[in-house]
Amino acid sequence: MPIIINLDVMLARRKMQSKELAEKLGITTVNLSILKTGKAKGVRFDTLEAICRILDCQPGDILAYKKE
Repeated sequence: MPIIINLDVMLARRKMQSKELAEKLGITTVNLSILKTGKAKGVRFDTLEAICRILDCQPGDILAYKKE
């Protein structure tokens, strides 16, 4: 898939665990894991906004495009 999810990188930079982010987002750790591994079919803008607010980052810090 040409869309790369760098959520693990941002979590490491912010010294935050996935469980803590999932709790703050109000989603399950399973759903967060699906997003982190790139297995999600999509992400809602309000979820992306909340991730950026919590991690104090931009969408481009989390999502990247790479040609196949």
